[in-house]
Amino acid sequence: MIRLLHGLRRSGVLGMNERNAEYIMGHNDRRNYPLVDDKLITKRRAEEAGIQVPKLYATVEIERQIRRLPAMLGDYQDFVVKPAHGSGGNGIMVVMGTQHGNYRLSSGRLVSVDHVGHHISNILSGMHSLGGQPDQAVIEQRVIFDPLFERISYGGVPDIRTIVFKGVPVMAMVRLPTRISDGKANLHQGAVGAGLDMNSGRTTTAVWLDRFTDLHPDTGDPIAGVEIPGWDYLLELAARCYSLADLGYLGVDVVLDRDHGPMVLELNARPGLSIQLANRASLSPRLQAVDALDEIPQSPVDRARLAQRLFGEAHPPEKIDPRKPANT
Repeated sequence: MIRLLHGLRRSGVLGMNERNAEYIMGHNDRRNYPLVDDKLITKRRAEEAGIQVPKLYATVEIERQIRRLPAMLGDYQDFVVKPAHGSGGNGIMVVMGTQHGNYRLSSGRLVSVDHVGHHISNILSGMHSLGGQPDQAVIEQRVIFDPLFERISYGGVPDIRTIVFKGVPVMAMVRLPTRISDGKANLHQGAVGAGLDMNSGRTTTAVWLDRFTDLHPDTGDPIAGVEIPGWDYLLELAARCYSLADLGYLGVDVVLDRDHGPMVLELNARPGLSIQLANRASLSPRLQAVDALDEIPQSPVDRARLAQRLFGEAHPPEKIDPRKPANT
């Protein structure tokens, strides 16, 4: 993925140094990082704002609480365990049911409650957290993904990542788990990234590992042409998260639950750049277009409509041609 980004850098892709200097350092106050780096804080602020998130079942803050794990889990048949300060999908354990007193993981493997406790102990030690600092474990509702993505996903839960700049959604992709990614939606672990038309929410182009692709590697089905229902609302939801985190440059991850609809999964103050490859389009002209606006609407609904007018297929953004020589 990094090699592909480097290869396209001179075709207009926003680079990491420019992203860090111009957009993250320039628009994200470090004092607000804990609002998104701590998933518990994000969840509570979202709930206060009336934004739907996966339900919190329990938290584990210290080792001796692990002894009470069976009581904490109670009758929950499926749940997710994750580090409060994790990143990149590291340290996430997905339990999809029980069998003969054991827990069944998303891989199909059966593990004991002691195994879950050991995983939580590793989380508390900081094994999976940003900077390796001691952490907390979050136990929350497992999202049951909408069948919309069934034919272009393998295990796990696809999510929709939207980059929001100054409150305006500028680019989005859906991240599709694969066998290689072990059901996770992180591109660096082998998930597929599919670009989304900002106007309709329809999948367009896609990237997998270091190459562009038209088909999901496991199901063999075409990725383009899947239209996400309720796209207008999803853009409004991403725009609302701007005030939730008070960060000028922000990544918003949303999942579609089969029974409960869209849920904000997490926010990211340093979203990656591979969303450009998924869309085969550069972020730079879109960010510059927002920067050049005389006035940005206060209402999230108006900012979402603005994004559709500016960046939808009716007004195609600057495209990246992967065949174009890097020195031209």
